[in-house]
Amino acid sequence: MSAAEDQAWANWRRPLPTPAEQRQDVWIALLVLVGALVSLVLINSMGSFVFGSAPPLWEQFVWAVVLSLPLAVRRRFPLAVLTVLSALFIAGQARQMGDNLMPSIALFLATYTVGAWERNRTWARWARIAMIVAMFMWLGYSMLTTTADPARAFRRAVGPLDPMLASVIYGVAYNLMFFVGAYFFGNMAWLSARRQAELIWRAEELRLSQEQNTRGAIVAERIRIARDLHDVVAHHVSVMGVQAGAARRMLDKDPEVASEALRTVEQTARAAISELRGLLGVLRAEDTDVSDTKSSPGLDQLPELVSAARNAGLEVVHGVYGEPRPVPQGVALSAYRVVQEALTNVVKHADARRADVRVRFLETALEVEVSDDGRGDVKGSNGFGLLGIRERVAVHGGELDAGPRRDGGFRVRVSLPTSVH
Repeated sequence: MSAAEDQAWANWRRPLPTPAEQRQDVWIALLVLVGALVSLVLINSMGSFVFGSAPPLWEQFVWAVVLSLPLAVRRRFPLAVLTVLSALFIAGQARQMGDNLMPSIALFLATYTVGAWERNRTWARWARIAMIVAMFMWLGYSMLTTTADPARAFRRAVGPLDPMLASVIYGVAYNLMFFVGAYFFGNMAWLSARRQAELIWRAEELRLSQEQNTRGAIVAERIRIARDLHDVVAHHVSVMGVQAGAARRMLDKDPEVASEALRTVEQTARAAISELRGLLGVLRAEDTDVSDTKSSPGLDQLPELVSAARNAGLEVVHGVYGEPRPVPQGVALSAYRVVQEALTNVVKHADARRADVRVRFLETALEVEVSDDGRGDVKGSNGFGLLGIRERVAVHGGELDAGPRRDGGFRVRVSLPTSVH
């Protein structure tokens, strides 16, 4: 996680409580109220008051109601509820209410809620600290007033420690454990909510990233398909156009030559349809591992390209150098498409009479070179051909050298790394 993200999450604010959580607060407040009323009835029935005496029962009931009701909005207004309950807690002890258990529970809930839900963390921290300091000040005052007459206050003391010292240690330890527990668990609840929000955010980020990657893969696949369609259609249609033109010119002069040209047009059209069907078969296949080799031409089909170019009236020399060996299917397909695109550009734009196709099996790479004796530029091309070659080479981390030759003509040379030796 970056420093900026750390800072952003450090400033995170917990969302306001949901209606369901607010209803839970109402039920908790009612539960505390019922517990306080029952406790007061029992304590008054036994006469076992915390401070030795207590005000009338009706006053204790009113105090229990007033103490419990603020809990119904504790998550919506945590600071206000803590302030009110802290004041009521001290007032109840000063008035010597008969029960101290349920008020302690209510104060614990209020302190915990400030730590868990208060959105302003500075206020949450200092409000709890101020409350704890105030409570310990009240504890000190209560202990001084209660033990003003030690002989009377500790008349039944039989332990080994000094009664005053034992009273101080017990009061401090009990209240420290009470308030530190409320402080600690409130902070833990806040951190837990923040971590949960962070996990949800990261899961959403991951989902969006996966969708973006999927869209990128789809776009890349569409570009690849478009490139393959361009290669197939451009090459075969170019050959068909040249042959059809030759047939038209020779139809009256030499019907046999015209017939051969038309036969080439027919064969080329069938080859184009076959390749297009194979490509469409790849698109329709549910299994990405397509075993139909016709849809993925390779080095074995290069002689067919050379033959088609020759039929278009181009003199083509095809040579293979080095020891032929198996190469990855992707490399073989890219090599085939490079030769196909280069020959298409020669036939359509170069005004060349001769082309040279060379395939070299090097130690760590497959090199393909197509050169011609034409004009030495591609001004007649729309530029997509060389762009497609460059993209194919980049996929394999290969090298492309394309440009005019010094002795005239144009040359395309591609080196495709291969790990097959």
